[in-house]
Amino acid sequence: MKSDLFAGENLAQPAAAPGMTLQNAKSVKYAVNGEVLARQGSMVAFRGNLQFERKGQGIGGMLKRAVTGEGLALMSVRGQGEAWFAHQAGNCFIVDFEPGDALTINGRNVLCFDATLSYEIKMVKGAGMTGGGLFNSLFTGTGKLAVVCDGNPIVIPVTAQSPVYVDTDAVVGWSAQLVTGLHRSQSVGSMIRGGSGEAVQLMLRGEGFVIVRPSERTETAAAH
Repeated sequence: MKSDLFAGENLAQPAAAPGMTLQNAKSVKYAVNGEVLARQGSMVAFRGNLQFERKGQGIGGMLKRAVTGEGLALMSVRGQGEAWFAHQAGNCFIVDFEPGDALTINGRNVLCFDATLSYEIKMVKGAGMTGGGLFNSLFTGTGKLAVVCDGNPIVIPVTAQSPVYVDTDAVVGWSAQLVTGLHRSQSVGSMIRGGSGEAVQLMLRGEGFVIVRPSERTETAAAH
């Protein structure tokens, strides 16, 4: 049988070493030899001797609430084998943490991560109780985190002289050392008249970067 479907870049090869790698731009392959934590519903295939444990909200340091206000639960994958993860054909990226690194990531953009990473839910300072972006996940430690993003992300440098303002539905994550707050737009009147101005943006200032997706679409339901 012949087809471009069977091109070499589409074939899953045996893993050369434990841990995560990109299968392609839309999926992550994880060679499990121990444990990996992943977004529930994100596993699309597996092989080998693996056990799956659903982790409900409110257990340990769970990703209790995503920015959308929807619950985002995790699952633990343990044993020896291979698993593939993806979410709605979003683009996947692997972030390699070294000692001292810290990154704040929106819960909806978490795909899977090494069990060696530490994570906790943080309320976004200055965000009050309006709109999205209230709770994000702070990742620290040593290991890898797979992030999923609608489209190609935009990484914007933030400096002390140039704070960056982002739509709360579009933000993916930012350097943990940045100071956050809410910026209320002066364009509310144009919104009432049918304009496209945003009422509130998340303001980030300090030294670092912010990651934004080219989409303001919010998911209507959490992964279960």
